[in-house]
Order: sequence, then structure tokens, then C-alpha cells
Amino acid sequence: MKRRHLLVGALACAASLSAYAADAPIVIKFSHVVATDTPKGRAAEFFKKVAEEYTQGRVKVEVYANSTLYKDKEELEALTLGAVQMLAPSLAKFGPLGVKEFEAFDLPFIFDGYDDLHKVTQGPVGRQMLDKLEPKGIRGLAYWDNGFKSFSANFPIRKPEDMKGKKFRIQSSKVLDAQMRALSSLPQQMAFSEVYQALQTGVVDGTENPISNLYTQKMHEVQKHLTLTDHGYLGYAVIVNKAFWEGLPKDVRAQLDKAMKEATEYANSIAKKDNEDALAAVKASGRTEIYTPTKAERDAFKKALFPVHSQMQDRVGRDLLESVYKATGCHCIKAAEQK
Repeated sequence: MKRRHLLVGALACAASLSAYAADAPIVIKFSHVVATDTPKGRAAEFFKKVAEEYTQGRVKVEVYANSTLYKDKEELEALTLGAVQMLAPSLAKFGPLGVKEFEAFDLPFIFDGYDDLHKVTQGPVGRQMLDKLEPKGIRGLAYWDNGFKSFSANFPIRKPEDMKGKKFRIQSSKVLDAQMRALSSLPQQMAFSEVYQALQTGVVDGTENPISNLYTQKMHEVQKHLTLTDHGYLGYAVIVNKAFWEGLPKDVRAQLDKAMKEATEYANSIAKKDNEDALAAVKASGRTEIYTPTKAERDAFKKALFPVHSQMQDRVGRDLLESVYKATGCHCIKAAEQK
């Protein structure tokens, strides 16, 4: 039934393309899995606004937030079949698709803040990675920030040993699986839309998220403790169905490129502030105890997690990792060997 639903959507996409001659609006269905009031949700709405303005009504962008159209495991298939035209999946989603290089973004402590991150996502290394999606029928348009992840749980987390034997939700990523196992915890893969209930019922003990995701999904209501580790990055790649994109009139595509550039600047400008505001809201709720690790405590997490870089370098690509390290100045593998 699910496959049939996707095929119906694909036929609708084909019909919309054939309608150009009749001057009907070109419909872009933009599906994502987070709330509207997150950085990605707001950026999607911003793109809709400017895209429709620049194309003067020739394009209509329909945004479907909060997994209302497709869930994590469905949306990439929906895109490749043409049932939707645009997505902004988290970068971890491309590993299962066969483009394992994107799992480099999941490596713990690979970026020391947004400046290091943007040297990759806004530079040639990031563009080369997006180009690897082309053989999959996908065109990568941009990277959107969400933020840096922290651990939450129903028990205090002060050191890596505190996570031993506990079940933590992760996205589908071999790197994230290895990260959790390096902390002696038990990784549990599940769709983002299912996490709140899993936390509420004790199916999992904790999770990792940027604070904006934690707050907007109300996870802080069912997590007693939050430790601000900033151990990993969560970002998105805005992607489109390649055939759909190449079939657009050139002037429309140029207008959409302009809209996407502005939406990307907007997305990245609000991501940090949204996470700061969300953290203040979590604190004000009084439901979750927030802990900031000392330098020594954070170094202990780095010591435990840097070996994941060596473990995963063959999977994500040694040359790619060297390119990322060169761009950011990270000495992650060397630090792991020294420790």
C-alpha cells in the first residue's frame, strides 16, 4: 500500500510537469519531519514565501511539516519516485542510501563550532559531497544548520560511564551506532516522530538532539536531565528530485536558486539563536535539570569518542576525512592515537 501511495504521488508529479503549457502553477511539495517552529521548519516557510514571490506565482510551494506526509524512512523513496519534489533530510539519512561520505558529519567532536562547520558546508568539500547524490537521481541544493547535539536522559550524565548499558535513540547511521557503543550504551534506531512516546514509555532511556528539536518536540517534558555536551552536529541537505529540477524552465530554476540562497542564509542565521532560545525555554519550564560539563568532563567524552574517527574512516572515506580535517584544522585521529 505504501509503495502504491508513492507511485500515485509520482504520477501527480508527472502531471504537474506536463501542465507547464497550460500555465498552471508548478507545484513543489516540500516534506520534512520536524515542527514548523524549528530552524528547518521556519526556513522551509521562508523558502516558500520568497520562491513564490520571485516566480510571480509560477511556482507554488506546499510545505508538509512534522511527518504529516512522509516519515523518516519513507521520504527519500518518495523523492526518488517523484511523489515529493523537495526534502531537507538530516545528513545521516544518506548513509543507508549508499552515499556513506555524509556520515562524516555524524562523527563526534569533528567540528569545534559553527566557524569550522561552515568551512566545510560552504566550501568545495561540501559541494563535492552534494554532487555524490547525482547518480541517485537527487540534486543537492544547500546545507541548512540545525545545531550541535547534547545528551538528554532520565538520569544525570556527567561522564561517559554514566551512559553504560542505557538505551539511546539514534538516527539510522553506522557512525552514530559506533558512537553510542563507544560509550557502552545501547543504540536504538527509530523514526524522529516516534521518539517522544519512546521516551515517555521508557522504551529508550535518552537521546541526542539540538535543543530546538528537544524543546519543540516536547521531549524535555519526559527527560529529567540534559547535559550540554555539544558533541555532534545535526544539519540538513536541501535536495530535489533531479529529473524534476532539470525539467524546470531555466528562468524558473534561476529564480528558485536565488530563493534557496536567501533561505539558506536565513536558516543558518536563526539556527544558533533558536537553540539558545529553546535552551532558555527548557530551563524556564523547570522540568529538566540542565548541566554544563567542565572542560575536564568534556575532555573525557572526547577521549572516549575520538576513536570512532579511526574506526569509521574506511566507511566514510579516508581522503574525505583528510579534506575535512584540512579545512577545519581538526586533529581528531591523532588525538585519539595520543590518548
